Amino acid sequence: MLQVKEVQSIVNQYIENIDWGISPQGLYDPIAYVLGLGGKRIRPVLSILSANLFTSDITSVVTPAIGLEIFHNFSLLHDDIMDHAEMRRNKPTVHMKWNENTAILSGDAMLIKAYQHIAETPSYCLSEVFSVFSKTALEVCEGQQYDMEFELRENVSESEYLEMIRLKTAVLLGASLQIGALIGKANEKDAQLLYDFGINVGLAFQLKDDLLDVYGEAETFGKNIGGDILCNKKTYLLLQALERATGDTKIELQEWLNKKDYIASKKIAAVTEIYNQLGIKSLCEEKINAFFSLAIQCLDKVQVSLVKKDILRDLAEELMYRQV
Repeated sequence: MLQVKEVQSIVNQYIENIDWGISPQGLYDPIAYVLGLGGKRIRPVLSILSANLFTSDITSVVTPAIGLEIFHNFSLLHDDIMDHAEMRRNKPTVHMKWNENTAILSGDAMLIKAYQHIAETPSYCLSEVFSVFSKTALEVCEGQQYDMEFELRENVSESEYLEMIRLKTAVLLGASLQIGALIGKANEKDAQLLYDFGINVGLAFQLKDDLLDVYGEAETFGKNIGGDILCNKKTYLLLQALERATGDTKIELQEWLNKKDYIASKKIAAVTEIYNQLGIKSLCEEKINAFFSLAIQCLDKVQVSLVKKDILRDLAEELMYRQV
C-alpha cells in the first residue's frame, strides 16, 4: 500500500508539471496561481488511496484524481468571489490579484479542465465515473446556494445545516473515494461503502472547521479565530446556541447578532462565553465523534484487509483531530 506522503508527492508532482504557459495567459495564469497555492490535496489523495485498496497499479487513477483537485479549486475560486474573500492560504485570492471577471472566466476554464481530466478515466468505468462526478458537481453548487440563502434567513434548523454541509463539502470527499474505488475495479457495494465513509468524514471535517474557528489557535489554524462569529455565520455552534439559549442569555446573544457597531475582540469574547455557558463545544465534539464513528463503521465493512484500510482510517483520524 502507498503511504499518504507518497501519494501527496505524486499529486504535487503532476500538478507542478502541468504546463499552463499557453495563450491567452490572462486565462491560464490565474489557474496556475490558484493550483500553486498548495494545500493537503485531500481529494486526489483519497481517490488514489481508495483505488490502491483494490489494485497495486494506480496509473489510471492519477489523472482523474487531479481532475477532482482542479474541480475543488474551481469551486473555491468562485466561492471567494461570492464571499468577498481577500485571502486564500495566506495569499491574495484570484479576484483580488486580478479582478472578478478574470476569476469568473478562469474558474469556468478550470471546470472544463476538470472534466477533461475525468474523461481520462479507463473505458470500463468511464460512464459510471462521469455520472458520479457530474452528480457531485451539481450537488456542490446546490450546497453553495443553500449556504447563501442561510445568510438571509433568521431560522435554520440543524438538519438543514447538516444537509448544506453534506452537499457543499462532504459529497466531493465521498465521490473522490467512490471514483477511486471504481477505477480500482471494486465491486459496487465496496464503492458505495467508501462513498458513505467519505460523506461521514466530510460532515465531521466541516464541523471540526466550525469548532476550530472559535476554539482553535490562530497560529496553527492559519487564520484569525472568531471570523464566523464576527459575520454571524450560521455554523453548527451558533445554531445550537440559538436553540438552547433562554432568558438573559438569549437576549444577549441576539443583541450581539444585531449589533452593527462593535469592537471585534469584545464580540468574539462575549459570544464564545455564551457558547461556554451552554456547553456548545461539547455538543459539537459529540457530533463530530458520532459522524467519525459512522465513517469507521462503513470503512470496516469494505471487503479488503484491515492492514490496507489502516491508511484511510489514520488519515480520517488526522482530519478529525487536526488543529488546522
